Amino acid sequence: MKKISYLSLAVILSLGLVSPLFLVSEAAAQEEQEQQEQQANQLPNSWENWRQAKAEAEKYDQEGDYVRALQYYLEYIRQAEGLGRPDIVAWGKNNAAYMIIKQHKQDSTANLEPAKKLLEEGLSIAEATEDCRARLQSNLDYVKLFIKD
Repeated sequence: MKKISYLSLAVILSLGLVSPLFLVSEAAAQEEQEQQEQQANQLPNSWENWRQAKAEAEKYDQEGDYVRALQYYLEYIRQAEGLGRPDIVAWGKNNAAYMIIKQHKQDSTANLEPAKKLLEEGLSIAEATEDCRARLQSNLDYVKLFIKD
């Protein structure tokens, strides 16, 4: 009888150790599958998809939905990168950062760190036009008023 009790105890303990490992590997597998689905759902790079992202971003900006506009500006950036147009990428980074700034103007608790990062990345693009650089710098100056380095 004791052998059965020890065996039962050993099985229960081993299940207790294996279950968390199974759950961890299950969670990792699910996360990997979600990443693959997200990549599969990404639009291919094209001028049409870039124009669509730009139009949607501008539409949501006009409607005051800055979060959704930001999402479309990030797609605008991804499309421009895929099309090999760093000058347009710089404008996209400026516009995306500006959506974060607009959020901050509505709610002063909005985090400006992502805007700072986008603006600094935009300024580091050699192909950015002078007009774009001026706007990037102006927006960065605003952001730095609220972020202490």
